[in-house]
Amino acid sequence: MRVTSINPTSAAAEQRPRASAGSFIDPHTLMRIKSLQLRARIVVQGFLSGLHRSPHHGFSVEFSEYRQYSPGDDPRYLDWRLYARSDRYYIKRFQEETNVRCHLLVDLSRSMGYGSAVEYTKVEYARTAAATLAYFLSMQRDAVGLVTFDQQIADYVPARYRPGHLHRLMVCLERAVAGTSTDVSAPLEQIAATVRKRGMVVLISDLLTQTQALAERLGYLRSQGHEVVLLRVLDPAELDFGFDRPATFVDMETGKDLYIDPSAARARYRENFARHEAEIRRACSDLGISFHQLPTSQPLELALFDFLQSRMHGGRQVVRARGRSHAHGA
Repeated sequence: MRVTSINPTSAAAEQRPRASAGSFIDPHTLMRIKSLQLRARIVVQGFLSGLHRSPHHGFSVEFSEYRQYSPGDDPRYLDWRLYARSDRYYIKRFQEETNVRCHLLVDLSRSMGYGSAVEYTKVEYARTAAATLAYFLSMQRDAVGLVTFDQQIADYVPARYRPGHLHRLMVCLERAVAGTSTDVSAPLEQIAATVRKRGMVVLISDLLTQTQALAERLGYLRSQGHEVVLLRVLDPAELDFGFDRPATFVDMETGKDLYIDPSAARARYRENFARHEAEIRRACSDLGISFHQLPTSQPLELALFDFLQSRMHGGRQVVRARGRSHAHGA
């Protein structure tokens, strides 16, 4: 079904919309578009066209309700669809809040180069998700920054809102996959050291790293008052390990070859994978961090939905995290 409402106070908002034929863009089709910025624009415009209540006018501006048009009102806010149905002029009213400074942290390590689909890999999906968020935030006149990394920081672009800034972000996102292992500590430490004003940090990664070090760095960011969102990008094959024949598997980050019989290893793999994921989810829950898992077969509109939902619940999460921090200090 199409997204028709995002209401943080309702139980329905806790569940993500389900895609149906014609409602969302198939990722395989989207990834055939070479321009990253064009992909992002298509996703954002398609998503917003299906919303009745959404931050149309500034990332922190939430659509509130309708009222009848009065002389002097800005005609840009006229709802022409409602006029066609009612033959009366109505204005969309908005609830203003404070603009956001958001930093996108995108993992470009070797493991992100994996893809069971021929058309695209995890890193291509992650780039498109980051480009979509950057496009959306820039459209709302919010400041967006970017950090790309593997085992070290590759590019750092401070959060800005000005002409040409979105293009600079897109150029950085086009950078080829490089490096070997994933080290999320470096970008998180970079943000903690350089970003003094409270804002939002979105980490887009497969999170194939040690959970203890990840939790420590995330905890430090939260202690500084930042809202944090984790978007974990995974290939469907990594989630279910649905391989059916013995084969040689290559560790993309170490280059090590492993001959594996999937039927013998599947149960152990799923057990270890579930344990690792549970540790990440537990850390996020303890710290008041939004965690969302994004299979690369999933439409990109749902990543934007998760992001918006995290923003709406952000204030509540900060309070919860501070309360727990205070309890530990006592």
